[in-house]
Amino acid sequence: MAALPGEEKFMIGQIRRRLFGISPDETSIARRGFTVSDPAVQTRLETIGQTFVYGYHTALVHPQPYALAVALNKVERELCGFAYEGAGMGLALLDLLTPWPSRYLLNFLQGIGQPHAYMIQIGVGWALARLHRPVDGWLRRLDPVVNWLLLDGYGFHETYFGWQKVLEQQVVPKHLTGYARRGFDQGVGRALWFVKGANVDRIAAAIGALPTARHNDLWSGVGLASAYAGGVSCSVLEDLMGTAGIESFAPLAQGVVFAAKTRLHAGNPAPHTELATRVICGLSLEEAAMLFDRAGQELPKTGETPAFEVWRQRIQQHFHYPIEEVPA
Repeated sequence: MAALPGEEKFMIGQIRRRLFGISPDETSIARRGFTVSDPAVQTRLETIGQTFVYGYHTALVHPQPYALAVALNKVERELCGFAYEGAGMGLALLDLLTPWPSRYLLNFLQGIGQPHAYMIQIGVGWALARLHRPVDGWLRRLDPVVNWLLLDGYGFHETYFGWQKVLEQQVVPKHLTGYARRGFDQGVGRALWFVKGANVDRIAAAIGALPTARHNDLWSGVGLASAYAGGVSCSVLEDLMGTAGIESFAPLAQGVVFAAKTRLHAGNPAPHTELATRVICGLSLEEAAMLFDRAGQELPKTGETPAFEVWRQRIQQHFHYPIEEVPA
């Protein structure tokens, strides 16, 4: 009996998964060689990795927008953003490998997947890094302001799967130039939350070993991960803020603001994100998202500084390191 069209699509999807799939073992702390001391943190970080892989594989098998969204939304709401990030990688990979023009990613991103637009665009960077492809073409295809998020995904991928090269050998892909390198560093910082097991001292040591000019972007990525991925207590967040110090507190807080908006925009707020906004930013989740929105108004359309960076700077200017007054 000839296969029905739906069956044919499913079979093709299964072939794609076999060819390009990622083994769940690849997200285990032991396999990656990460340093994690807290069993609860390890469980949290591995669950996030497994959720990402689920979204990635689902996109390979079911790239049609509605079917994909239905499958992704079966994930626990607090975690589903990671599934959408994985789906962004899968759809972008299909577009990159399809021998004729295709719009798997854009059809999903501009349609039913739009609430998760920030995470989906980060996932595009995973695909580009996985296939060692240049980023310029995708920067032109995506939103002209937040398209730089794909560099975050690029940096995260390279650090997650090759942290020794990125952190110890300090390798940055040669084809990344200009502001793209700063976006890359935000992804490196976000990945440090995983590589160093959300341990503040280890994160700070890793950042300290890299050139000073990179520190603020790295701390921005750490802030985003601390609020979006979470998994730590109030005291750890307080230590994180203190360790970032006067020099990097504002970038750290800006990363937290980005995480708050990302979650509220997608409709998947989380208690640990609210905790991070209150401890680090002194704001509620909603107030942090409103700061994000205000800073994004009337961004410049031209100029040497990308609008995305202007946006980040405006948010950072809101924050000043809280120095307690010493009694006379």
